[in-house]
Amino acid sequence: MTTFGLIHRIMAAITLASCCFLVNAGEPELKRANSLSEQADDIKQKVEQEQLQKARDAAMQTQEREKKVLKRQESGEWESEQKQKAQQQFKQRESREQKYLREAQEAANKERKIPKP
Repeated sequence: MTTFGLIHRIMAAITLASCCFLVNAGEPELKRANSLSEQADDIKQKVEQEQLQKARDAAMQTQEREKKVLKRQESGEWESEQKQKAQQQFKQRESREQKYLREAQEAANKERKIPKP
């Protein structure tokens, strides 16, 4: 809950307390003050509990995000293994190309003997 929301709730509690005060104008002043004080305490406790729960939830979410980030960072080994495999495959393709080029050059350098019919 934002500060604005908290202020809004407190103002609502004060308004409620004021209404109770006006409705119960005939009662002794001490009883009204105690009642208003108890209501304000109840509202204060509820607001504090809500704030604490929201703080706990936010802390849990932060921890979950941190775990996800750490998990992604730890997977760096997998990434390096994949890079090594890709480099190895590239070298194999390159050597295969060199082999084909060499064979093609050898074939081109040979004198061809066309069989006579």
